[in-house]
Amino acid sequence: MKRFLPIPVLLLALQGAAQQSNYNLLIGTYTNGGKSEGIYVYTFNTQTGDAQAKSIAKNVENPSYLTVSNNNRFVYSVNESGEKSAVSAFSFDGTKGELKFLNTQPTQGADPCYIIADEKHVISANYSGGSASVFGIQKDGSLGPLKQLVQHSGKSVNKSRQNAPHVHMAAFSPDRKYALLNDLGTDKVYIYKYNAGLSRDVLVPNDSVAITPGAGPRHLTFSKDGKYAYLLHEMDGAVTAFSYSSGHLKSIQETKITEDGFTGENGAADIHLSPDGKFLYASNRGTENKITIFAVEKGGILNKTGQVSTLGKGPRNFVIDPSGKFLLVANQGSDAVVVFERDLVTGALKDTGKRINVGAPVCLVFAPVE
Repeated sequence: MKRFLPIPVLLLALQGAAQQSNYNLLIGTYTNGGKSEGIYVYTFNTQTGDAQAKSIAKNVENPSYLTVSNNNRFVYSVNESGEKSAVSAFSFDGTKGELKFLNTQPTQGADPCYIIADEKHVISANYSGGSASVFGIQKDGSLGPLKQLVQHSGKSVNKSRQNAPHVHMAAFSPDRKYALLNDLGTDKVYIYKYNAGLSRDVLVPNDSVAITPGAGPRHLTFSKDGKYAYLLHEMDGAVTAFSYSSGHLKSIQETKITEDGFTGENGAADIHLSPDGKFLYASNRGTENKITIFAVEKGGILNKTGQVSTLGKGPRNFVIDPSGKFLLVANQGSDAVVVFERDLVTGALKDTGKRINVGAPVCLVFAPVE
């Protein structure tokens, strides 16, 4: 005998399923080119790959990178503008997908290009300044004054690009006990003890790892179990796989994202694991404009399985939706986000033909619809 749910219960179940398939997609941009107005918010459907415009936070200067707070109530952005650079705080309505400006604080480090946050702090990676800025978060989600400026020093072998430190990314370790700073200018990853409860000395040096000279470490990502980390090199187009434990990295493999015999210009940009941890993806700008796909094998070792064109120029950042079904690429140079469908078994990417037309898209972040 079949049992049927009462209509009100069935409607609630269907509504819940629909809600789970819709996410807010936030897009950070460069506004100085004239084609972007600020931070864009779209609804993205993880069943269909369709996106629908929701709102624009205007009058925000070069919000190239964004992060959403863990409770989904606040958004923090960099304002990449030379010596006048800053970070900004916004309250975020996850239902309406609307941002409301709260305040801004100067980074005191030029050209922040990455930003992270937890319940206590916001940390920006300042590329030209060769530093990281640490801000406390106020009760209303706004930013307190600069709490700590971590200044790097040194250089590496490429005289045109590595004559000074260039901090390109900040990342928390999976257990949130450490913060890692990738420095393209010094070819090192610096690991700091993260003292979330302190009013000063929030970041304290713990360790550092030297990368191949001239490699230019840019972005990294951790495996879900926290045992491995994968570092993308901007300048030589390589990936270093590390084992990770208690604030220390140990190299276990180095492999290229380019095909054998590649003689073009590298501009490796972003790196992410699929939600199931079975595949690693890395983008390369320069003359390639491709995404490289790796299978993650036993012991965290990478095996290259393919490449695909990003169907645009300057794939600065990309993101995999929470379901793992779609991979979205922000092609900064061609003013469009390209939507690919992922094969969950092979990791291969297929163009859906769907595009989100935005001026100079740089950063893509998913957040729940509430």
